Amino acid sequence: MSSVPENAPEHCPGTKSEAAGRADACAGCPNQQICASGAASAPDPDLDEVKERLASVKNKILVLSGKGGVGKSTITAMIARALAHDPSTEVGVLDIDICGPSQPRVLGAEEEKVHSSGAGWSPIYVAENLAVMSIGFLLNSPDDAVIWRGPKKNGMIKQFLRDVDWGTLDYLIVDTPPGTSDEHLSIVQYLSAAPPLAAVVVTTPQEVALLDVRKEITFCHKVNIPVIGIVENMTTFVCPKCKVETVIFPATTGGGTQLAADTGLPLLGQLPLDPRVAQACDQGQNYLTDHPESPVTHAYKNIAKMIVEYCNGQTQGQT
Repeated sequence: MSSVPENAPEHCPGTKSEAAGRADACAGCPNQQICASGAASAPDPDLDEVKERLASVKNKILVLSGKGGVGKSTITAMIARALAHDPSTEVGVLDIDICGPSQPRVLGAEEEKVHSSGAGWSPIYVAENLAVMSIGFLLNSPDDAVIWRGPKKNGMIKQFLRDVDWGTLDYLIVDTPPGTSDEHLSIVQYLSAAPPLAAVVVTTPQEVALLDVRKEITFCHKVNIPVIGIVENMTTFVCPKCKVETVIFPATTGGGTQLAADTGLPLLGQLPLDPRVAQACDQGQNYLTDHPESPVTHAYKNIAKMIVEYCNGQTQGQT
């Protein structure tokens, strides 16, 4: 990537550019003086520690969407559960939505607390081969608000990557907040030092969501993150009793299908709305095993299969 500093404006020239701190885009940026002095181009001393810690994690996958409310946290947890359905596959979930951590509740581990040892923080295991780490485990109460500025949030993300003892993982799935700002720049900076890294982009059919998702795809291109594909959530509603399928959010501009065609990215799946998914997430239950024949379960299993095929293809390409 091009060493874009945190809190950077859209047209940031990057810390390694001769125009760093002096370009028109740098005006008003909180990093302007640091970049102009050349201090920002100094390597982060923690990068080597992060790289060493994550050396045993085979694949790192960001779940991204510029839009909030499209179901990233649910999709992160469900993809992780689908991958972990294979008992020989070790999966980790990292929740970097610092202000709105959802994974402890969604994965049924809300009452758990993180333990520390000489090897670092131990993630919480919700299944024999599925672990999760979130700031939610560090709060005194689920109602506690995390009121932090960017640097402190970024420091927490670095600590998760540097200090959590994941052991050997086949997949680390990262649940991200909406947008393309501090948390995203931090996670990309550190995970890019320990490749391979890729992204799954989540949208819903409405144009108001697609507007922000296009920005997220542009973000991935700018920071050199390959996008595995697009997942469209809430495509239709399938009645759990009569099985009738209804369009709740009309795709006025073609939805995820058209977005995939416009960007040349694969459409990994279109997920129907099922109220039982929300209920399972609220109760921390595994919807995929509780409802093995539902259309949602089949869709997630197919998404997981496509992710595995992509990651295996990348591994073979490197050998």
